[in-house]
Amino acid sequence: MSQKETPAEVFKRAIAQAARSLAEQPDLEVVFSGDGPSLSGHRAVLPHPPRELSGPETTRIRGLADQMALRIAHHDAAVHTRTKPKSQEGAQVYDALEQARIEAIGANALGGVRENLKAVWEHNIQRKGFAHLVDRAAAPMPDIVALMVRERLTGEPPPPGAQAMVDMFREEIEAKAGPDLDKLTGAVEDQKAFARIARAVVRDLEMGDDLSDAPDQDVQDDESQDGEAEDSSEGEGEGEDQSPQSATLDENEKTHRESETSESTMTEVEDDENAEASDEEMDAAEGDKPARPDVKDHGRPEPAYKIFTTAHDEVVTAEDLCEPDELTRLRAYLDQQLANLSNVVARLANRLQRRLLAQQNRSWSFDLEEGMLDVARLTRVIVDPTAPLSFKMEEDTEFRDTVVSLLIDNSGSMRGRPIMVAAVCADILARTLERCAVKVEILGFTTRAWKGGASRDDWLKAGKPASPGRLNDLRHIVYKGADAPWRRARKNLGLMMREGLLKENIDGEALMWAHQRLLARSEQRRILMVISDGAPVDDSTLSVNSGHYLERHLRKVIAEIENKSPVELIAIGIGHDVTRYYRRAVTIVDVEQLGGAITEQLASLFEEEPRQVTRKAVAALMQPLPTVTPSPLKTGSRPVAPA
Repeated sequence: MSQKETPAEVFKRAIAQAARSLAEQPDLEVVFSGDGPSLSGHRAVLPHPPRELSGPETTRIRGLADQMALRIAHHDAAVHTRTKPKSQEGAQVYDALEQARIEAIGANALGGVRENLKAVWEHNIQRKGFAHLVDRAAAPMPDIVALMVRERLTGEPPPPGAQAMVDMFREEIEAKAGPDLDKLTGAVEDQKAFARIARAVVRDLEMGDDLSDAPDQDVQDDESQDGEAEDSSEGEGEGEDQSPQSATLDENEKTHRESETSESTMTEVEDDENAEASDEEMDAAEGDKPARPDVKDHGRPEPAYKIFTTAHDEVVTAEDLCEPDELTRLRAYLDQQLANLSNVVARLANRLQRRLLAQQNRSWSFDLEEGMLDVARLTRVIVDPTAPLSFKMEEDTEFRDTVVSLLIDNSGSMRGRPIMVAAVCADILARTLERCAVKVEILGFTTRAWKGGASRDDWLKAGKPASPGRLNDLRHIVYKGADAPWRRARKNLGLMMREGLLKENIDGEALMWAHQRLLARSEQRRILMVISDGAPVDDSTLSVNSGHYLERHLRKVIAEIENKSPVELIAIGIGHDVTRYYRRAVTIVDVEQLGGAITEQLASLFEEEPRQVTRKAVAALMQPLPTVTPSPLKTGSRPVAPA
């Protein structure tokens, strides 16, 4: 462990590595945020660990990570959706049974996982007050059935806080569904077989009237049905020649999409009492968090990327978002938190400066009549004594006019130490490059609101048109312009420390914005460096489009820049492998490596010759990408603030 590494950082890294191993997914993204816990695709969000890492809260966080990892490894959403009951009560019991199956696989295989999951259950039971249940009508039947199934599958009795509640209903449930509950034990490893029995249990408990006459052929192990189920979960209205069965499945999934999302975020996601308070915009947003579809990219063609409205997007400077006094205070806080790290990064930056200055003074003129004696040509005098001596002189060559744009991810998952390190590295980099006569601008990107903001409100007022495209209000921030001196923009970087600034990230459009700014510059060489900790995520957009909608757009933008643009693109991923997106990229696990990664990447880039791009290609790139077009709005709109 590094001397400067805190125990909490070691704990986070251990949790992430254990989750990836348990999920058998090396690219699983594990982030810690006050918005956790939640699971969407291969992105797991966990609560921040407590200061004391030896208490029950630490075990609970391990259990949440184990739940999510086990779900990724052992759950098939298409199979689960195909046999899900239509009734709300039946769907909840069905979901709880599947969750019990997933947890039983991990608990039976690993004793440590068993203890971690037990801590999650105990916390939930205490939070929901099961020990004080009086009214039978208010009993949480999904939890009761799940605890009874857990007892059968793992041998673990219900926790003490729920024992009385389970015993209150045990006799009634055993009488109705006892034989089918016993059958679940032999189907733990087979999700399809388990789903058939779970549906029978729901029918036994008289919670799914829609299942009373449903034939079992709906859950045949047929690959074509798998495809139909996946199609129904991918989009709305694709293909007019759907069979009655696939149409029924599609309707079933739409009805319970929200229930499926709550299932994917585990039992713990509701009202986590230890989560940090949300922003004011979160409180003003819609009541329920939009559900995210399956993020697996099945390779099917989908509509071109579009924007529902740009009326509420903004490009602002740091001074417009914060009062000068507060910026000064935030900058002082940043300096205080990262005093030691700043010294480390400064030393690395000095190394970069020496390498750049060395390249600016490396040209010589030979065969002069005065200057330094060229000893390499003394052999000519020996061969021919009448030959004159040869002299050389070092020339100050003009360094290629260069501008560097640093684009920093300002999403909520960067909260805490990652954003602090990114801010101080940007500060050091701006100072260093300015001393080397290289201009640098510092940009940030996030959204104005959680859950879509004003753009989503406009979409709702317009009658929820299908496939609206990007559905949130962009906020692009200029911390330092390329022509602004560092001393004037220094305190602006403190804005990254402001509570409530970091929200969601739509990387593709941010990359286009930064790229267009660079193309408008007159410098001969233009470099764009992206610092991010993960794939693009925006709940509002992903709830009404395919799960890989933003990611596909990001890949397309990156390909346009890397293959056709004179701008040289590099990326640094913080705890996330960005090499699957960017051709030139590096991934760091410890955020303290960020300073070295920035300087080394830039130093290596300055040593290479820039690729040649035709004027025609540059002119084409100066035009906005044709694939991004805002949808027409019935409501009024205001122009985007100028860059």
